[in-house]
Amino acid sequence: MRVDMMRFVFLWVFLVINGATLSGCAFTTLLAAASQALAPGERSRALHDPHDSLWPQPAPSRYRVRMETTKGIVLLEVTRALAPRGADRFYHLVQAGFYDNSRFFRVISGRFAQFGIAGDPAIAKIWQNERFPDDPVKDCNVRGTFAFAMTGPDARTTQIYVNTGDQSGRLPWARLDAMGFAPFGKAVEGLSVIDQLYAGYGETSGGGMRAGHQGKLFEEGNAYLDREFPLLDRLVRAEIVEEPK
Repeated sequence: MRVDMMRFVFLWVFLVINGATLSGCAFTTLLAAASQALAPGERSRALHDPHDSLWPQPAPSRYRVRMETTKGIVLLEVTRALAPRGADRFYHLVQAGFYDNSRFFRVISGRFAQFGIAGDPAIAKIWQNERFPDDPVKDCNVRGTFAFAMTGPDARTTQIYVNTGDQSGRLPWARLDAMGFAPFGKAVEGLSVIDQLYAGYGETSGGGMRAGHQGKLFEEGNAYLDREFPLLDRLVRAEIVEEPK
């Protein structure tokens, strides 16, 4: 964190020297992003060790994640009380840069967009079976909410889906609430960006999580997806930004 704070100070000094001005909100956003970042060594250590001291630490009660994608910017807001275990895991995965340079590998129009397998297969394999316990379902899987994907009880790892349709159970083919999928936040900006993610491959590019059909994604990572499914959109970078008031 110390390295990133120094970068922030240098950036601020540079802006002042060059006559740039920052609004109170912009200054606060820059400071918050810097304070939540990890130094490169800390990021690498956490990514390579699921038992690093970072992972058990609780996340803030509310926080936001800014995702830069090839279609635009998405802002996710997390409420920890909805699903504390999920909120904590997501917070630290973002901190560690797990989702950077990955792919939206499973996009079903009108239902959801899924991401969360690391583009580097070495990292993806480390986390493939790092399951954590379920949270009770306290919110509904309606449009704009997001949650961890899973194959069954206590089987969440790193994969996230964002609902682009109502999957709460009001429709007979979408009963995620009853199946135990626990949303822990919502997209507060950029849901239209999620709607635009390439969906032409359907289930062929990354479906079959429950049936065990994601092997190639873990074995080859981005190389496989870019070769076989070159039109998939990318998650360029995810980062913690200001905490909502």
